[in-house]
Amino acid sequence: MSAAGPGNATRPEAFELLIKPAGAACNLDCAYCFYLGRQALHPQTAEPRMTEATLELFTRQYLAAHAGAEVTFAWQGGEPTLLGLDFFRRAVALQQQHGGGRRIRNTLQTNGTLLTDEWCAFLAGHRFLVGLSVDGPADLHDAFRVDRGGRPTHHAVLRGLALLKHHGVEFNTLTAVHRRNAGEPERVRQFLKDCGATYWQFIPVVERWPAAGPAAPHQLAMPPGSADPATPGTVTPWSVEPEAYGGFLTALFDRWVREDVGRIFVQLFDVALGSWLRADSSLCIFSENCGRGPVLEHHGDLFACDHYVHEPYRLGSLASQPLAGLASLPFLRQFGRHKSESLPDYCRRCDVRFACHGECPKNRFATTPDGQPGLNYLCPAYRRFFHHADPCLRMMAQLVLRGQPAARIMTLLQESP
Repeated sequence: MSAAGPGNATRPEAFELLIKPAGAACNLDCAYCFYLGRQALHPQTAEPRMTEATLELFTRQYLAAHAGAEVTFAWQGGEPTLLGLDFFRRAVALQQQHGGGRRIRNTLQTNGTLLTDEWCAFLAGHRFLVGLSVDGPADLHDAFRVDRGGRPTHHAVLRGLALLKHHGVEFNTLTAVHRRNAGEPERVRQFLKDCGATYWQFIPVVERWPAAGPAAPHQLAMPPGSADPATPGTVTPWSVEPEAYGGFLTALFDRWVREDVGRIFVQLFDVALGSWLRADSSLCIFSENCGRGPVLEHHGDLFACDHYVHEPYRLGSLASQPLAGLASLPFLRQFGRHKSESLPDYCRRCDVRFACHGECPKNRFATTPDGQPGLNYLCPAYRRFFHHADPCLRMMAQLVLRGQPAARIMTLLQESP
């Protein structure tokens, strides 16, 4: 079933797109990966790969859908480097051909294990921003991030990291916070600092098996959403526990706010400061509504969200309707509004709702203390973190509003008794 329909769209609002040119294909077999199971959507495709025809069609339509002077192409996976360098050389050439002189930015999320000197020279030459997935020191990383043979991957990631640094590629780190590393915030922090990373992203691992258990590897319960009721399921043993995630964030914040503000940029903390300044969140999980980050699969089908690549959330195909039309469908706007409209009363009364907005809808399978469905599984973590960070975030917001750098809080905290 497709939500798309000719004539049902208006001009889209600003949106970003996650591009999956290799679909869910990956050379790793991370236990917690929620995307590997998407391969079941396309069993007829032995090796998912975006064709040159689809790449050109998408590039033209994506550029046409954006009126601004700068356009960002965000390449994700699976593992996008499986497509090889020639694919990305062609992608850059098409961007230049159809870009009309606009500034084109490319980001690439990768596990780093397939990077070579040739790859990194290309990434540096075209100024790609690379997101490197790494979960901390070897024992924490290798707990769940293994290859297809079940072998550890940490050494291969560090080899890729060394190549990125050698070629001067701009990079940040993406760390999945799971059952194994959530209790080791200081070790994770020190490892990332030792890596030379100055921009850190953390993503909590929260996934569920179906109530009857997985019938196949990486089969997960359907996320709750506007097209489906919340399905029963069991939280996987690698998912982070709320109390542990709250402790992880508060421990990291306490070190960051005293030592690293303005030196290390932690996405979640920067976004939180924006919320204390009453700005709209730039991070979808904390925005009031979602629906501005659809996902393009390798065959040209567009889905509402990275976590909702399921048939009820398929918007349509680039081959049958232009991207601008698909991205402005009423269904996508309805999907986005469902985030705020479905908040339970417990959340509506919460004093940190302005910073959280119920977080990601795919995690809203818990119940409130009074038994209402739709509470986010990580609610205790965020309530703990935002309340803990509130005094410092207030101070930093006041500094910014007075035209002073937020980093001055480090001096103020040192001077306070």
